Amino acid sequence: MSVEQLRPFPSYFRLKDLTAITSPVFEFKTNPLQEAAAQATNAWFNRHNVYHGLKKQKFLSHRFDSYAGMSFPDADLTHLETCIAFFFWAFSFDDLSDEGALQSKPDAVQVGVDISMEVLKNPDAPAPNFPYAAMLHDIWRRFRSTASPGACNRFCSAVESWMNSQVEQARFRSTDEIPSVEDFIILRRRTIGAMVEYSLDLQIPGYVWDHPVLQEMSKAVVDIMTWPNKEQAGGDFQNLVFCIMIERDTDLQSAVNILTTMLEQRVADYVRYKAHLPSFGPEVDAELARYNKAMEQYTQGTVVWYYYSPRYFRGQDVSGKAEIVVPVYERTAPAELVASAPSLALVSRKAGAPATPLSFPSFPYLSLLLLSLLFCLLYINLPLDLHNAIS
Repeated sequence: MSVEQLRPFPSYFRLKDLTAITSPVFEFKTNPLQEAAAQATNAWFNRHNVYHGLKKQKFLSHRFDSYAGMSFPDADLTHLETCIAFFFWAFSFDDLSDEGALQSKPDAVQVGVDISMEVLKNPDAPAPNFPYAAMLHDIWRRFRSTASPGACNRFCSAVESWMNSQVEQARFRSTDEIPSVEDFIILRRRTIGAMVEYSLDLQIPGYVWDHPVLQEMSKAVVDIMTWPNKEQAGGDFQNLVFCIMIERDTDLQSAVNILTTMLEQRVADYVRYKAHLPSFGPEVDAELARYNKAMEQYTQGTVVWYYYSPRYFRGQDVSGKAEIVVPVYERTAPAELVASAPSLALVSRKAGAPATPLSFPSFPYLSLLLLSLLFCLLYINLPLDLHNAIS
């Protein structure tokens, strides 16, 4: 499927409050140690010299420390610092391939992936000069200091799978291709990590991760957090909304509505699967209950953060509203106009479509359903990618 198949964009679309969809099932809680952890981790990030000046200021303003505080509310200070560091690494590497120097350059992304994977394969080697790999080197050292061997295997497999997905998306961008809905969902499910298991040093046997009910619960949560997952800045069309628009030959608003309904269904799926989770014995059940609770908190923390962070919204209170009106901006909007508005990720209008005045007092960045990529940093055992990592 090609970008050229997209219908022209309207001047705005309407979006339901996603937190209202998820909050009946997923608990929201914050970590009281967030500020202390943020101070130490900000200093750590500064030492790696990934960004400088205004670019660093903008990156840090997205408040990944708050995201970690919302996602890992029961982690202790040491583990929370590592989780924030992981967010710094993941989001900065993702930005490098999404909108930075490596956008639409799959071969260059592959080089960065290869350097980073060497860190995981040879953790005792000196840290590389490539700053993104150097960050991962230190994160991996911290992770291994407390995590179980099984958790370490799952971390390596999840990071490798996610990094390979970065290369695939770069190839799509380089040719202006848009994957099918099914292919995109599989790709997004690889945008994962192992930080929930690490954050509480959980001890859960490998056979539990392999249980089909837990796998389905995990896939449902990943879908909730990663659909459609991309800010449409700089002409990046790797978004599930666009996949739906082309595959179903529909307009933007209809695609948003379809995806919102899909998300509602995934929340219902999670509840149904959880009700059928069997017992694995008292000790394992207790650890698994901690994991499920942490996974649910991470899910709600992710959705809430999208509304809270200036990476998506800035200067506008959008929380607690049943529906919001989201403006769609011209792909070629002047930089000074974009810079003067509050924030949601830019949706690029198809070339040749009628121009619409930027009359909404809102956002230069527009995330179509506020589900950023992020990277859903919890352990998920997905059969296609991680089955062999189970120990």
